[in-house]
Amino acid sequence: MSELRMIDAGAVRLRAGVEGDGPLVLMVHGFPESWYSWRHQIGPVAAAGFTACAIDVRGYGGSDKPADIAAYDMESLVGDLVGVADALRPGEPAILVGHDWGAPIVWHGALTRPDRFRAVAALSVPFMGVAKRPFTDVFREAFTKKGRFFYQEYFQQPGVAEGELEPDVRDFLRKFIYAISGDAPAGAWPEKPHGAPLLQGLQDPAPFPAWLTDADLDYYVAQFEGSGLRGPLNRYRNHERDFAWTQAFAGRRIEQPALFIGGTKDPASTLFGAVPDPVAAMAPHVPNLEGHMLDGCGHWTQQERPAEVTRLLLDWLGRLRP
Repeated sequence: MSELRMIDAGAVRLRAGVEGDGPLVLMVHGFPESWYSWRHQIGPVAAAGFTACAIDVRGYGGSDKPADIAAYDMESLVGDLVGVADALRPGEPAILVGHDWGAPIVWHGALTRPDRFRAVAALSVPFMGVAKRPFTDVFREAFTKKGRFFYQEYFQQPGVAEGELEPDVRDFLRKFIYAISGDAPAGAWPEKPHGAPLLQGLQDPAPFPAWLTDADLDYYVAQFEGSGLRGPLNRYRNHERDFAWTQAFAGRRIEQPALFIGGTKDPASTLFGAVPDPVAAMAPHVPNLEGHMLDGCGHWTQQERPAEVTRLLLDWLGRLRP
């Protein structure tokens, strides 16, 4: 069983579920999640001879929650991974695994600190190289300037999304998680005008898909009722800072062994339709890549398909042993 413990990562203290002994596998969740999103993988990874460590990203759950928006930039989050690795396995290169926002975090950890991270696995979000412009420019051109709603634009102004979502966290989580799951029908994430609230048009399914039980949802609700959503949402408010930081690494490839697992019904895996074949598109940027697209899988990859993801992850990890 995973032990929840606090880890001094240097700039912040992070809570993590830790289990096992051996080479460090550091697991990084996305939005709106928790260390708990890796609950199906932690035990098997530990049983396979690794130290499985699933963190609460800064701002979430039991981890520290800095107030400043800039404290959630990519450089700081990569620094947290280095800090955890140094605390648990000093001097030993670690393996990174990330999902959703955790995927860009681990991709950039591998890109910028190859001395510290010897392999990287990412779920849901592919790596397309160092960006040539801030993502805010991309989505404003594609959505905002055309009067279309885009959730990351909605998250930009501090207090707006918090004001809508925090009064009823359970309602938010049920609707948001379902809308981009593999169980949702076409149109569950509706087209709507810029300025609309996030939850407008989202469905509350009854019953909820079986892969997320009432007990699982209760855990997530308790985490966000305790921590709030400001820290998690601040991640979306750093696109310009992230762009500026990553320019020093333009042209660099991720040379380490890499694994990507996406879903054919996950809008993030195709970058909202812009990249129909993410595995092929990643090849120039991640030459040592093994890629898998899970048919019918939505956004919550390791929770929707726990057995399949765990099998692929363990097979890949097994080939990384010295």
